[in-house]
Amino acid sequence: MSLFTRLQKKIQVIMHQGDGNRSFDFETFLYMVSIVYGGMAKFRSTLYKNDFFQSRQLPCKLISIGNLTIGGTGKTPMTIYVAKHLKCLGYKVAVISRGYGGKAEILGGIVSDGQKIYMQPETAGDEPFMMAAGLQNIPVIVGKNRFQAGMRAIDEFNPDVIVLDDAFQHYQLARDINLVLLDAARPFGNTCLLPRGTLREPAAALSRADAFILTRCSFESNPGKTLLSKKYSHLFQGKPIFRSRHAPYISRIVPCKTSANQIQFDNSVSFDPKFLNQKKAFAFSGLARNDEFLSTVKDFGCKVEGFLSFPDHHPYSGSDIDQIFEAARRTKVDYLLTTEKDYVRMDSRLKWPVDLMVIGVKIVFYDDKNNFDNFIKNRLSELT
Repeated sequence: MSLFTRLQKKIQVIMHQGDGNRSFDFETFLYMVSIVYGGMAKFRSTLYKNDFFQSRQLPCKLISIGNLTIGGTGKTPMTIYVAKHLKCLGYKVAVISRGYGGKAEILGGIVSDGQKIYMQPETAGDEPFMMAAGLQNIPVIVGKNRFQAGMRAIDEFNPDVIVLDDAFQHYQLARDINLVLLDAARPFGNTCLLPRGTLREPAAALSRADAFILTRCSFESNPGKTLLSKKYSHLFQGKPIFRSRHAPYISRIVPCKTSANQIQFDNSVSFDPKFLNQKKAFAFSGLARNDEFLSTVKDFGCKVEGFLSFPDHHPYSGSDIDQIFEAARRTKVDYLLTTEKDYVRMDSRLKWPVDLMVIGVKIVFYDDKNNFDNFIKNRLSELT
């Protein structure tokens, strides 16, 4: 493991911990950096609030899907959900993503026209490629400059509504609806800003939101009430809060000794993970919240013989693959399990030593589904 990878892992561990002893160590250093980062975030917000900088407008409706913390709240499946809902309402829709980590991030480009995918994950970025694969008749465009990407979408596809993936902090572009996702268990992470914590900006930024979606909710709890009872309750008053959960499913099965490029996948097909109950499995992932994926695998009822975690957006090397293959052979497992996000970063020519189960995630609303769908419908009608 490289020094950079070890450092990434160490920072991620600290970011997801609560407040601890602040003796002068690496954690304290990160805390000091987070104070500087917070000051810069507030200053930037003030410049836009006071019109020193102005957000640019696109000639169509814009819906932003974002969050307050980094990673793990379900922005990608929520973007897919909202885009599909808008399509059902009769709108022409396009999705725009920054394309973080992809080669097209700077220059931008069309990932998909809704019919054909033109970019591979290493060019488009993980999430844009996943969205393009999961959206039919809805184009996906990438670009760090979201205004330019939006104009490209308008010129090429003439959408009525553009859905912006991960754009809550993107002040440069004005939007009509700001949807903010919050993890029901830890909506503010450990309450510290980057890099000591997972907050991208101070909690006061939630005043810009039009609605909140609590993710990873459970039937037994009502996190909305817990959230509103905290010191930030004034930021939520008068704004709708919707409850949802992540519903994992097996999106594809790559048979043992068969390379993925020999198999045609149907995105409309999914497999129930119940058959994994009591099966021996080895899992691996490179996410912001690897612990959440491990918990999901355990919830399937698998006998987890081992787990490898990698940093978010990790580019899998030959040695990483060798390590995974060796672990599968050594533990004599029935299946290997990973996420869609990890799978798209892997060489499609790999021939797996055992069957590989690729786990996807869908957003499922509780009894708030109709309320959320109507909120989007009514808010867009009001803007017409």
